Amino acid sequence: MQPYHALYQSGELLQRVKEGYRRLAACDLCPHRCGVNRIRGEQGRCRSGFKPRIASANLHRGEEPPISGSKGSGTIFFSGCTLSCVFCQNFPISQQNTGETMSTWELARRILQLQKRGAHNLNLVTPSHWLPQFLAALWLAIPQGFKLPVVWNSSGYETMDALQLLDGVVSLYLPDMKYSDDLQAKELSDAPGYTAINRLAVQEMLRQVGPLQTDDHGIATRGLIVRHLVLPQGRAGSAVTLPWIAKHLGQETHIALMSQYFPAHRAAAMCGIDRGLTHQEYDAAVSALEDAGLENGWVQELDEERGSV
Repeated sequence: MQPYHALYQSGELLQRVKEGYRRLAACDLCPHRCGVNRIRGEQGRCRSGFKPRIASANLHRGEEPPISGSKGSGTIFFSGCTLSCVFCQNFPISQQNTGETMSTWELARRILQLQKRGAHNLNLVTPSHWLPQFLAALWLAIPQGFKLPVVWNSSGYETMDALQLLDGVVSLYLPDMKYSDDLQAKELSDAPGYTAINRLAVQEMLRQVGPLQTDDHGIATRGLIVRHLVLPQGRAGSAVTLPWIAKHLGQETHIALMSQYFPAHRAAAMCGIDRGLTHQEYDAAVSALEDAGLENGWVQELDEERGSV
């Protein structure tokens, strides 16, 4: 049984659904706090209205090993995003809003299908702006037998009050920590105040679920995994972010240090990020990880074909 079953039985989950939808009337779910009335179909920064919109719902085997496991992670890619990253590899979904609009009943049905297909978990990708709609779909799916742990796979650009609606609902948080400098966050992702907002958010996530826990088969059951994508010219601030994680989240924190940057979307036309990583740049981030004493997690290799000289 998952903690959200107790929230369902007590009526607390329904109250959170109602609170989430109340907030859509002058939307303040993300730090942009656009104030648009999404119940009437108005759209703010996330380019999203009232009914949930998803790009896909399928088993995914490309996540971190404890998330994908042997059977795959039941992954729902939501359309739209609260960020506008110039290098987004999924920009047709996040910024061009490709996908299918559906009712919360249909979203609940997709959730249950992923469970039936044997997924280890329900992995919600870029879900922050659809929080009320997800809670409603979960409320509909529980009496039909839904019982998977929920993974909140997000940019980490979250408000504290929105995250508190997820306490006891989400078992696994998989946030990005993208930047340690607000000027970079604004220029590259149009995310004002990202650093402080992101750090408060991941601390709240850790408070809710604690460090990563796995079962006897190595499958994640609860906890926090932080993702950090290394950017050219040190623009992600790896040398600052990784020591901060060790000090404020703990050296036991699991880190996914990613080398997969390439100049997707609009980045190809922006000086400095219009190329892949050099081996020197990525090695510097790996050294920062080691110097911080962060030994848990995964370090991607930067192969000769992708890495610059």
